[in-house]
Amino acid sequence: MFRSFSLTSRLTIFFTMAAAAIVLGLGVLFMVLTERHFVDLDRSSLQDKQHLIEEILTTAKSTDDARWRLGEALGNHHGLYALVASRQGETIFRSNGFQPPASLWVAHAAGAQTAIQDWRDKGHQFRSLGFQANLADASSDRLDVLVAIDTVHHTHFMAQLRRTLALYAVLAVGVSGVLGWFAAYKGLAPLRAMKARASVVTGQQLSQRMPVEAVPIEMADLARELNQMLDRLQEDFRRLSEFSSDLAHELRTPISNLLTQTQVALSARRDAETYRNTLESNAEEYQRLARMVSDMLFLAKTERGVDLPHKEPFSAAQDAQALLEFYEAVAEEKGITLSLHGDGAILGDRLMFRRALSNLLSNALRHTHHRGTVAVKVGETVEGTLVTVENSGDHIDPVVLPRLFDRFYRADPSRAHPESEGAGLGLPITRAIVQAHGGTVDAQSQEGLTVFRMLFPRQQEVARP
Repeated sequence: MFRSFSLTSRLTIFFTMAAAAIVLGLGVLFMVLTERHFVDLDRSSLQDKQHLIEEILTTAKSTDDARWRLGEALGNHHGLYALVASRQGETIFRSNGFQPPASLWVAHAAGAQTAIQDWRDKGHQFRSLGFQANLADASSDRLDVLVAIDTVHHTHFMAQLRRTLALYAVLAVGVSGVLGWFAAYKGLAPLRAMKARASVVTGQQLSQRMPVEAVPIEMADLARELNQMLDRLQEDFRRLSEFSSDLAHELRTPISNLLTQTQVALSARRDAETYRNTLESNAEEYQRLARMVSDMLFLAKTERGVDLPHKEPFSAAQDAQALLEFYEAVAEEKGITLSLHGDGAILGDRLMFRRALSNLLSNALRHTHHRGTVAVKVGETVEGTLVTVENSGDHIDPVVLPRLFDRFYRADPSRAHPESEGAGLGLPITRAIVQAHGGTVDAQSQEGLTVFRMLFPRQQEVARP
């Protein structure tokens, strides 16, 4: 049930309970201390009267003289009572109307009662002190004395104090609850502001941010983290939107080609050679679609952060040399010079590394001019093994460089690459492979030289094969 309460209600209940505990605790403590103070005052008053009675009895000339002097000394004190009696039961002095309980007097006469005693009689609260004294006449027995005071004024004061404290406690708890609710409501205002901002965030409106400067320090970190999360979501949403648009565009072109060719072939009776050519063209489009789907599946699997399927140490130069030999025929056809420099060890999946490097080499050969150069350089740095692919050719706009690794992105907005068979997934796959190895990849282009760099982090278990 408590979980269904709002945070404001929870804080209000907590403040109210805390205030109630403090006020009631102070009230009980005040009552106890006041009662103890009255007990001390009564004890002091009874002890004074004890000294007075003892002085009168020890200085009295006779029993009658003692009775008369006790009457003179105690008769004018309102609420003060005394009883003096001998062991034979003879009453020497008794205040008017004073009738202590028989049990109390018997216990006192037996010498068992020496402390302060409280008792009630006819609606009055008495506090008494019993002691023994001697007359001046040493031949007489010791006398039992019981002196008491009526504490009805203390009782009335404590009752009034109890009612006042109870009323004050109720009012204080009520006021504390109201103030607690107000403090909680005002204190949680930044959360309501953040809720209002978050409520307007939608897929079409991701530009809203939490008010970092307007919230307390305790919530500033939360607002800052939420803003960073919104930044990431906005960037991912933008990439997803672009990816969906690019994917639809890339699929529409081959499907349109297939549909057009098929409709043209079926529009009239054709010879066998025409049908064969149509089927061969359709097969090429199907291969392109199959390759695109395969690349998309590989990219999706790699970007989900799956573990490398085959992790082993290998020489980057050996695999780079094998790839250069594979592309040697293409390079010779375009008059491009291939070269390999350096070496370095990598701990990872060899086939995935070959695919990443193959994508960079294919991209470099595609954009290198006739009689240009493509160089693969491998070296070990403090951070790890650095593999670079350099090619001469056109300069790439610096604004375009950060987006080269986006899926389906092409620097040419018209997407007109008649000599190219790429679908814009080679560089994103390369980045995903490098990131799966814990590395980074970037691109630089200046003065007719474009460089793609893959940095594979150094790991202790890497051993040169």
